Amino acid sequence: MGCVDRAVKRRKPSLANSPVPADSYLDVVIERRKTRTIQVGKVPVGGDNPISVQSMTTTKTADVEATLAQTYALAGAGADIVRITCNNVEAAEGLAEIVPRSPVPVIADIHFQYRLALGALEAGVHGLRLNPGNIRDGNHIREVAAEAKDRGIPIRIGVNAGSLDKDILARHGSAVPAALVESALEEVRLLEEADFTDIKISVKHSHVPSMVASYRLLSEKVDYPLHLGVTEAGPPPGGLIKSVAGISALLLDGIGDTIRFSLTTDPIEEAKAGRSLLEYLGLRERKEVDLIACPSCGRAEVDVFAVAQEVQERLEGEGIPLQVAVMGCVVNGPGEAREADIGIAAGRGKGHLFIKGQVVRVVPEDEMVEALVDEAHKLAKEGVEARLAAADGVAEELAAETAAELLQIQGDANSTEARRRAVAEVAKPGK
Repeated sequence: MGCVDRAVKRRKPSLANSPVPADSYLDVVIERRKTRTIQVGKVPVGGDNPISVQSMTTTKTADVEATLAQTYALAGAGADIVRITCNNVEAAEGLAEIVPRSPVPVIADIHFQYRLALGALEAGVHGLRLNPGNIRDGNHIREVAAEAKDRGIPIRIGVNAGSLDKDILARHGSAVPAALVESALEEVRLLEEADFTDIKISVKHSHVPSMVASYRLLSEKVDYPLHLGVTEAGPPPGGLIKSVAGISALLLDGIGDTIRFSLTTDPIEEAKAGRSLLEYLGLRERKEVDLIACPSCGRAEVDVFAVAQEVQERLEGEGIPLQVAVMGCVVNGPGEAREADIGIAAGRGKGHLFIKGQVVRVVPEDEMVEALVDEAHKLAKEGVEARLAAADGVAEELAAETAAELLQIQGDANSTEARRRAVAEVAKPGK
């Protein structure tokens, strides 16, 4: 199946407790590639189901309590599914304790030893990840597939550019997209021969263009759900940039059913980044604040960076699904950020608090952040109409006066009037 075209239309997302009217949203609808649906524990993957976020624990699996603590932290940070290594018998035994107590489905990560996959299945895991580059015996793969099928457990074929089968690598010369896809399709063939089709696939590469090309090629050949990721992306900020570049390119093409940011950092950051990306793309319902801020300029009346950081710290983790704006000046701020649910703009020692572009309160500058946080909580609880009804009647007039004062002092940054006069002069008939 190939990539699908994207369409732009009005979408009314399902925001059960949203304070913002649904018809105020204008989103790009991403037409997702049609895939089969598999069930990873309680999480359906593929089809029309929400794109899920995965991450992986970094603890020793044999340390049950440490692994469970990290699993709970990952779930709290936005992970829908957690992968846990099963690299020895002690790890498999640990899974027997971890799986029943985990808040999210657990996928066992298997390398080389197929019997560890059998042990993980006995431990009750909700999914397996097999790397075809290091489990090469077809009989072993078929044995695992038969056991997984009996238990109704899906398998992810996890192809990695760094661990391709040597024969495939020799045929292609390097880990090019065609080589990754060939490896995946060969493993699909083995599983299908065992009458196993509860499959998810990934073809990860550390080179972003190659990663994107691999998934696009694979999506034209199978309708199994795909798990996206840039492997070995590295530490932030570089790892974040590479992951966003590769994963977003595919998601915007409608390709992808689960994602993972493979970062060299605390895995909690992986889960947060994955969840945030899906929310920013409109692929998952927003659960946390989306802070937007102007990049600041010579017109700014406050330290935008410091105010934005303080607002982020105050509202982060509050579970407020609002878009919040921090703008440096009242001249353009409320208008430029009118699509934000709520925001603050500075001007002449004051903070101008606005909701959907309408100034509702004017407060002293040193009370800006406190006023914004307070109003955000009220907006989330009461809704837009109620908070606009409670607006200060003279707030907009005061904001307009301040904007006019600043224009007199600073001038029109866009030289609007002069530019209009120049255009009219050139365009005047008879010249």
